[in-house]
Parts: sequence; C-alpha cells; structure tokens
Amino acid sequence: MSYSWFHSCSWCFFLFACICIDHGLSLSSSSETAVFYTKHCSSVVPEYETTTLTNGNSLPSLSTSYFTGGDSFLRSEPGRTYYYVQKNLRLRIRPDYYQTITSSVYKVGGFLSIRFPYSSDDAPGNYSYGGYNRRRNRGRGSIKFRMDGFWSEESRKLCMLGSASWKGIDRYGVLKLKFEDENPTIYSGVVSGSLESTAPSANDRSYFDPILIFSFPAVPNYKYSLVPTAFSSDSDARKDESLSVGANEFCSMIGWGVRNLELKYATECIGSQLQRGCSPVDGFLPRFLSLTSIQCPEGERKARFMATFQNYTSYGNDAFDVGSTLIGELSWDDKNKRMIGVACEISNPSQQLGIAVTNCKTRLSLSFPSVLTIRNDAKIVGEIWSSKSVDDSGYYRKISFFNSDEYAYGEVSLAELRYEYTELDRVKKLCPSKKPAKKGNVYPDGQSYDMRFDMDIKNGQGEVLAWANARPAWVGNDSYQDGAMLVAIDSSTQESMAEATEILDETSPTKMSYKIRISPYYHLLNLNSSNVSSPSLNWSMSPYHGVEMTAEGMYDASNGFLCMVGCRKLVQNSRTFKDCEVTVELEFPPLKGRRGDRLIKGKIRSTRATNDALHFDDLIVQSADHYFEEAERSIWRMDFEITMVLVSNTFACIFVGLQIFHVKRNPEVPSFISLVMLVILCAGHMIPLVLNFEAVLLGKHDKKTLELGSGGRLEANEVAVRVITMVALLLQLRLLQLVWTAKQSDSNGKSSWSGEKKAGFVSLSLYMIGGVLGLVLNWIRKRDSSFVWGDLRSYGGLILDGFLVPQIILNIFRGSAEKALSHPFYIGTSAVRLLPHAYNQYRAHNYPKYDLNATYYYANPTADFYSTAWDIIIPFGIVVLVVILFLQQRLGGRCVLPQRLRGLEMYEKVPTTADDN
Repeated sequence: MSYSWFHSCSWCFFLFACICIDHGLSLSSSSETAVFYTKHCSSVVPEYETTTLTNGNSLPSLSTSYFTGGDSFLRSEPGRTYYYVQKNLRLRIRPDYYQTITSSVYKVGGFLSIRFPYSSDDAPGNYSYGGYNRRRNRGRGSIKFRMDGFWSEESRKLCMLGSASWKGIDRYGVLKLKFEDENPTIYSGVVSGSLESTAPSANDRSYFDPILIFSFPAVPNYKYSLVPTAFSSDSDARKDESLSVGANEFCSMIGWGVRNLELKYATECIGSQLQRGCSPVDGFLPRFLSLTSIQCPEGERKARFMATFQNYTSYGNDAFDVGSTLIGELSWDDKNKRMIGVACEISNPSQQLGIAVTNCKTRLSLSFPSVLTIRNDAKIVGEIWSSKSVDDSGYYRKISFFNSDEYAYGEVSLAELRYEYTELDRVKKLCPSKKPAKKGNVYPDGQSYDMRFDMDIKNGQGEVLAWANARPAWVGNDSYQDGAMLVAIDSSTQESMAEATEILDETSPTKMSYKIRISPYYHLLNLNSSNVSSPSLNWSMSPYHGVEMTAEGMYDASNGFLCMVGCRKLVQNSRTFKDCEVTVELEFPPLKGRRGDRLIKGKIRSTRATNDALHFDDLIVQSADHYFEEAERSIWRMDFEITMVLVSNTFACIFVGLQIFHVKRNPEVPSFISLVMLVILCAGHMIPLVLNFEAVLLGKHDKKTLELGSGGRLEANEVAVRVITMVALLLQLRLLQLVWTAKQSDSNGKSSWSGEKKAGFVSLSLYMIGGVLGLVLNWIRKRDSSFVWGDLRSYGGLILDGFLVPQIILNIFRGSAEKALSHPFYIGTSAVRLLPHAYNQYRAHNYPKYDLNATYYYANPTADFYSTAWDIIIPFGIVVLVVILFLQQRLGGRCVLPQRLRGLEMYEKVPTTADDN
C-alpha cells in the first residue's frame, strides 16, 4: 500500500513539474514575443492585452500585384530559362481574432503569400501538336509567412510579425500596412506598406531585401479633390477639331485603358546625354505612357487612374516601379472637349507609413481628333507636364503624346470620326493603270473580310525577311467593319457571303486606307550576321515594334488591283518620324480562281533616290488568300466529316450488333474469339470519349468550335457523334462480356486460355517492337518529345486499323476453322477503318494543305498515319488481313502457314486410343 501511495505521488509530482515547465516556457516565449513586437511594431499599432475571442469578417484583406523589391526572393536564378508571369501578394487574415482592452484594436493572425513573377520551362517554347499543348512547366515559386500582430480600426494600420522557410532557411519578417480610409481622397485611398526582415544585419543568412507593397482599390466613398472643372487656357487643344466623349463612353474608354501613348520630346531633348527638364523619370527618356483606370463612377465623366512610364508597349502591370508610376484623377473638360488630369508621385512607404502619395504637380490633357489623315493618323493626342517651377527638382517641360493604334478607343466607337484622303493625286501619278479583268472574273468587295490578310515579306532574291498583317482602316468615307469571321458563315443560307460580296460598284475605283504592320522573324533580327539583308527597313525593326505603316489609295474591284501611297513610322534615338515616300501595289485573285492562283501578290517600293539614307530595295509581298467561298467549302467539309463519323459509328453499332446475334446463335463460337482484338476495338471507341470527357459531361466546347459553328448545327452534330460513339462502346463492351463469360465456362477452358495467352503474348510483342522502333527513329532524328507523343497516337490508330491481327494469330495457335466472326462484322469493321484513308486522299486534292480552322472530325491527321504512302499501305494491309481471316474460317487457322508447319494441325486431329475405347 505504501508503494502504491508513493507511486501515485511520483506521478503527481511529475505532471506538476511538466505543467510548471511548460507554463514557464510559455511565459518566457510570450515575453520574448511581446518584446519583439514592441521593438518592431509599437510605433505602428501598440500591443494591448487581449480579452475575448471573436469571429467576424470585418477584418482587412489584401491581394495585389503592385509590389517591388525583395530581390533575394523575386529575382530569377542564373542558368535557367524563365518567362514572366503575373506576380501576386496576398494577405489573408483569419476570421477568428481577439478583442483587446482598447475598443478599436484587435489581435489577429493570418498568412502572407507571395507568388514570384518568374516561371521556367524545360523547353523554351510552347509547342502544340495534335491539339495537345506540351508545355513542361516547372511551376511558379512562392513563399508563405505565418503572421500574428495587431490591427487598429481607427488608424487603419496593421503590424504583424511572422516567419517562413525559404531554401531551408527560416526568414523572419515584419509586415507594416496602412489601409485606405473609409472616406478617402487621393492621398488616403491607397494601401501601402512594407515587408522587412528582422535580421540584425544584411550579412545574416536569414536577411532578405525589403518589399514595398501597394494596392489601389476602388472604394465607394472616394472624394475627387484634385481636378478643377477646367485648366488654364494655355493648352494647344482646339475644340473644333476634337471629338466629344459622352458620359457612358468616358468610363468605357478609361476602363479599357488608354494604353501605349507614344511620347514625343522636344528636339533639344534628343541626344546622347539626358538633358535637365526633359524626362519625367530619373535616368532615361521613356517611350510610352499608359493610363489604367482604378475606378470610374458611371455618368460623372471623372475617374481615378494610374499612369505608367515605360520603354515598351504593355497591356499589364508586370513592370510596376515606384519611380515611374503616378496616381491621379481625370475629368472631362466639356468646354474644350478634352480629358484633363492631375497626377501625384508615389513615395516609399517604409520611410513614413501612411504617406504614399505626394507631390501632385503633374498635369496632363487628352483629346480625340475628329479628322484623321495619312500623316496625322493619331486617334488620341495630348500632353503631360510638370507644374513645378523650372528650378525645382523633378521639373520637366511639356511632352506631347499620341496613339495611332486601331484599338485606341478600346471597345468604344466614336461615330463622328472621319478620314480625309490627302494623297490621291500622288496615287494617280505613281500607280500604273491595269487592264480590265477577263470576262467572268469577280473580285472581292472593299468592305468584305477578304480585304484583310497576312503576308510574307521577301527581298529581291526571294529570301523571307518578315511577315506582315494588312487591315483596311477606311473604305470610302466609312470605317472598315470586320465582317463575320470566316468560319462564322451559316452554310444553310441560300445566298453565300461570297456571292454577297459580288454585288459591286464597278463604275469607279474605291478609296481605301490601310494599316500595315511588318514584324521581323526573330531568327533574322541580327541581320548583320546573316546572309539575308534588307537595307533601311531592318534597322527600324525590333522584337517589340516592327514597322508600322499607314497607306491610302484606290482599289479597283473590276480587276482586283489596289495601289496606295504609304507612310512608314520610324524610330531613331527616341525620336519618331514618318517616311511617306513609299508605294504599295497589291493584286487580289478572282473569287473563283484556280487553286494555284489564290495568292495575293504585290510589292512595297521606296520612291526615294537610291543614294538616300531612307531608300530600301523593293520588297515582294505574297499571301495565301482565304475567301468566303473557301469558308463555305470549309464548313461543308466539316459538315461532311461529321456526317461520315455518324455514319461510320452507326455502321459500327450495326456490325457489333450482328456479331452479338451471331455469338448468341452459335454458343460454341465465343471461345474462338480473341479477347485482345475486342479490347483494341473497345479502346478505339473509349479513348475519344475520354479525351472529350469534359465536353460530354459539362457541355463545354472549344472556343474555336463555337466560332466555327454554322447556325449551331456543328455543335449539335458533335453531341450526336459522342452519343453514337458511346452506344458503339457499350455494344463492344457487351460483346467482350459475352466472350469472357463463355471462355470462363468453356469445358475445354484450359486449351482455350492457352491459345488466348499465346496469341496475346505474340500480339503485344509485335506492338511493343513497333513502338520501340518508332521511338528509336524519333531518337535518331532528334525530334521533340511532342512529335513522339503525336507519333504514338498515330501508332495507336495503326494498331486499330490492324485489329484483326490478334484474331488471326489466335486462329493459327488454335488451328481452328470455326467461323468465330461473322462476315458483316469483320468485313464491315475493316471497311470502316479503310474509308478514312480513301477520304484523306480526296481531301488532300480538293482542300488547302493548311485549312483555315484546322478542325478535323474524320480522318484526323493526328489520330492515324495519313499520307499518300500510308493511304496505300494501310488499306492494302487491311484487305490482306480480311482475306487471310476469310481463308482461315474456310480452310483452317493454319492454312496461311507453309505446308511443313501446316501438318501440325493434322496430328492434333488424330484421335487417341483412349478416345477409340
């Protein structure tokens, strides 16, 4: 009893000691955390004693891509290929938090996640083959801090401490944020702050560079306080030459974003050295200015925006930098028909938390010219300047800007915009007259979709230098409107679009204006080290810009001849100018021309003297044209292919049904049917359904398929194809189940399974040998793995074409003359596999090699081997297999073997003595 009492006391003492130690450690840890927090956060949000645990959703949150710094985390690693992706920083506060003895301060916890802006691939590009994108992405890096701290509802400040593991090292950081006020102005409507390392020095292993954090949220109670109702009258804007923007158009235009405004500096600012008072940013002359909307109240024609200076065109905020970003307010000046704005600089929030917007001394104005010409084709013009005094730091003089992009207004259409032709007299002098077309030839109308096209640019030696896109901007006095996309034609209409474009006014040529963009092929950019040369044009090309050209002239719809005078935009030393000594001559083929004559041909020439620095040699233009007549033929082809798939699968169902009937009528037959053959046939129906699983169950279609729809009929037929394929699969599975069951219950099952195993082994060996040979050939040719995947898919189609091989091998091992397969089944299924190859030859001779939409429903080039040679070899092989099986089911399974091997069959048939007894 004393021992028991002593034992109990020992356990009590041990538990008491543990509790005391744990409590002491907790007090010590809590004390250290309190000291740590006080050191880093007391000036932001002081620590207060907690009271009760509460749950709610009134706590702040943050998700932004506007942050900079943190090079130890965010920079790319040397020796790896990267591409830029959207970076993101997200703060998520847990909904459960503690109230404190101060009513507006709460103790909170949460997570800070940073997704890095770089991602790498094993391969440099994204390669598509057979509808599969084979990008091998190594994934984006990210780091996640677990954080705790205090939030002040009154001051709108948050301070948290936390840690995260990065490359095996624990990183400790302090997060300080100032959130937007409830009724903010330009100064208090920004979320700003920083994430800084708590390491004592930069030499510490756990140290990381500070990260400056910003967010510009749209807030409902924002007060516009900067923009006056009108600027002073010192602007160059002329209201009579500008368009007015309505209340609805204002927000639509700003919401889309006023992107890529090209900056035009004063002549004295252009030079090798940066002059004082020239640049809005430190260190360089930016080429572009982009305005991005933060918020725009409907109907008020005012907005809050961000302005970004950059050296390249961009449609995102990937390159956020504090020094080249402004935040401001815009409003509409109705008196002068222009947008006017005031912008402020963004400061470093780590220096003084809560002060992120300062120095609102930047002014800008934008107007929209009502008349465009070939030399003045800017749809947006304006200027930006500093209102500081000349001696102040950061002062810069007025900088004009413009945007000539066809989508400068975003999705807004300004109906009063006009185009004025100013070079038609030059066109008449420079362009040769063309003879009238042959009788019966019809050419496209100026407003048709046929007038826009892509083309290759070649030099006089026929070497390809670049590709170009040509798009009409104006036809006569009307803005060119994109016609329905080529594949959006409803082929059920009685009058085709091609016929509609034949209604032409052939009495006089049509005035037209074009936008042409020439882009170099990347591998030809360094032309100095290449044998390819293109004097004068090459130096103005770059991977980002290429050469932009505006042209105007006359189009004669009676002979398809278009002749224009062009102005190409050139950039040199941050200076933009135009060379208008260019002619463009294009000849369109007739709508119903022969296949070999469906090319748009022409030349781009310089009219300058050969010794002029801006002269360039003639450039040859050639483009494969796709008329709407071709579109109708493409739609007809897709309709026909879907019909062929429906017919083929329907016949497949009939043939399998007849085989099931044959099996049930002849119970001895199933044990002689190859299971491997049936599995191959099931896979032939199952794989297409699996690949389209999402479309079958969720009703999703490829976006391209929707655009290719002809009145919705293609989409409906696609569903019918999947349904009939599912029925065929179910019938095949039923046949497989009947054969499996019969083999299991067969009294001579041992012999049956022995032959099945031998046939299966030989068949699989043949398939594996063929696959290995294909891989070896790909390895010898050093082809990309995407080609390997595509070839394996085609090899699977080849196995399906030869579905009779396992049955023939089984017949050889069994030596059977049993009519295991009905004639309609194996002959009909073979015909279904043979027809696509015959159709592929028809398609190759009657349709372009590269069809516009490249959508194949029947004889898909990625699902089998299709070529002139394969379309002969495979059908011949299918016919040989059918003949062999036919002979086997009449003369015996080994009838195809030499006479010496065929004797084994007779020995098997000799009855034994036991059988005689």
